[in-house]
Amino acid sequence: MPRFRTTHRIAALTACLGALAYTVSKVDLARDGELGMPGFPAPADAYGAVADVATAQLANAGLGLLMAVVALLLLRLPRTRFIRWPVLAASWAGIAMVGAGVLGFGARAAGLAPGLGPTPPHLPTALAALLVGTVWAAAWAVASVSAVRTGQRTATGATGVPTAPTKGSGMAERRNA
Repeated sequence: MPRFRTTHRIAALTACLGALAYTVSKVDLARDGELGMPGFPAPADAYGAVADVATAQLANAGLGLLMAVVALLLLRLPRTRFIRWPVLAASWAGIAMVGAGVLGFGARAAGLAPGLGPTPPHLPTALAALLVGTVWAAAWAVASVSAVRTGQRTATGATGVPTAPTKGSGMAERRNA
């Protein structure tokens, strides 16, 4: 198996595992009735803005499952553009959200963003959560980029020239002329 495909698979599976770790953490927080992230408890005033903490965290867990499915779709991204482009758009939106979360929580952990809450009380847990988020976002980005490249190679071959006439490409008409 070419190295490119192995990297692509490892990245997509790592992104899926990152989303599943997020999902499990949200279910755990829902069970405990807590807002925030592991290592990053939400400020007390945040609870006033949420009607039902467990429901909110379970909704986040559902989002985590959706992100895991999107990451898995990158393993064999469908060629149909009506599926391909929404999956890629959802991937890049997810990467941006996870990346923004890592940056925000990282700034909070470093004490650079007191508006996001106090410095985490248990720094090792907070750093572990930041590490998981960083690896997740990076793997998801690699999987998304390689899914696009894999799709391009499948359609055009190594030279960038279509490997076979496609409907509407004009190649068949030129060959017959």
